[in-house]
Amino acid sequence: MEPALSARALAALALALAPAVVHARPASAGPDRAATQALVKQCGDTEDFSAPAPPARLYGNTFYVGTCTVSVLLVTSPQGHVLVDSATDQAVPAILANIRALGFRPEDIRWIVSSHEHFDHVGGLAALQKATGARVALSAPAARIAQTGAPDPADSQFGVLKDHPFAPVKTDRIVTPGSVIRVGPVRLVMSATPGHTTGSTSWSWQSCADKRCRTVSYVDSISALAAPPYRFTDHPEVVARFRRTFAAIAARRCGILVTPHPSVSNLFERMQGQEPLAPQDACRAYAAKGRKGLDAQLAKETAK
Repeated sequence: MEPALSARALAALALALAPAVVHARPASAGPDRAATQALVKQCGDTEDFSAPAPPARLYGNTFYVGTCTVSVLLVTSPQGHVLVDSATDQAVPAILANIRALGFRPEDIRWIVSSHEHFDHVGGLAALQKATGARVALSAPAARIAQTGAPDPADSQFGVLKDHPFAPVKTDRIVTPGSVIRVGPVRLVMSATPGHTTGSTSWSWQSCADKRCRTVSYVDSISALAAPPYRFTDHPEVVARFRRTFAAIAARRCGILVTPHPSVSNLFERMQGQEPLAPQDACRAYAAKGRKGLDAQLAKETAK
């Protein structure tokens, strides 16, 4: 009988037998200014959710690979990668092309996580899951919607969303506040930020370069949008949920804030150096913006 291998030997053997993972670009500290300028130039003033945009480094091992108006982030490691959000189904070919243009293989993506269950953020999820073989992690409310692809009738934007179903998606893991998605040294931590949808989810992680690590916070949408006949004044529980989320976000230290729609947090301006990349009050200002929008919507409904 052969002697048992030690735990260290087993780990070494597993690493030797594991498929190679491409990690082509060494991490540099700051955003790729030239790439961001190219991104802005190509996008112009488009409002198209699927408009393709070239990729750009955000910080260290975190890259922007989304569209002109919808954020998708790639967080990389030598052991595999994580994709944050998936934009629309029409955007998937450009997202995959962006990942390859950066020198990474889509097949090395191990997990896909999401912000909320609207077609402009999960519409491409099924196609990306198929193209990469990655597992999908969603909150329980988002998973219930994703498994059918049919928008939630209780959603404040259902009047618009009902015309935008998306391909159903199998969820591999249900995440709850504090859940961690791990790939190699990458650790993405989930927090629930309900309001914009019931399943709204935010993520934070450390992105490192040149021996310096910074927090990246992908904080979900907090806009109070209502498609007629929905009225927030008829749903005090939803208003209360929003206010709890505003308070929780305001108390966070965001580091580098990214939102599902980059324009909402001036992401491209910050990546170009026109504004601080990580202002200290980023989360507090973002929460205040959401609170102001909700109050304006409530006042508008009351006036009517």
